[in-house]
Amino acid sequence: MKFPHSGLYAITQTNNKTTEQLYAEVEAAIKGGASVIQYRDKPKPELERAQHLLALCHQYQIPLIINDDIQLARETGADGVHLGRDDNSVFEARRLLGSQAIIGVSCYNDLDKAIKMQSMNVDYVAFGRFFPSSSKPLASPAQLDTLRRAKSVLHVPVVAIGGILPDNGSQLLHAGADILAVIGGVFASEPESAARQYTALFTSES
Repeated sequence: MKFPHSGLYAITQTNNKTTEQLYAEVEAAIKGGASVIQYRDKPKPELERAQHLLALCHQYQIPLIINDDIQLARETGADGVHLGRDDNSVFEARRLLGSQAIIGVSCYNDLDKAIKMQSMNVDYVAFGRFFPSSSKPLASPAQLDTLRRAKSVLHVPVVAIGGILPDNGSQLLHAGADILAVIGGVFASEPESAARQYTALFTSES
């Protein structure tokens, strides 16, 4: 399964939700047009949930990425892993998951890190947060100019994350983001309807 070149990257919101709610919401987001799903489950993700989500994503022929946990990605047979500041190295992920795995890395507002990650053959880089975010309220802000500069020097897909809503996503796409990664904006209310609002942004950009 390949990482998309554009589209909505929906990241699960699991707080105070049953497993059945999680599955139903993810399927709704996919029906609304999400191009890739990330399983993020703080503080501890579950193998059974990950396996079920993988089957669900593959039913719709889209990839499932596991947040942070390389070992869980390996055990699940997921399509890849997303690594943050304190996670294991890209080399370790590639060694354990293989050459076909999708590996993405958070680069915050650091273009030099993104360039380095590209040289290590990651599949995408993520910048953010761009707007206030309830999921990561203490995260350092990222600048639109970082997206503009990234687009001129990177050839891997550029993901924007952090407080993205349908009414502010277009400015990120205009600045150079290929993909919008969203948690609460999709899963806080009606996921299918919300996802459609985000995917419409990409239609208007084409």
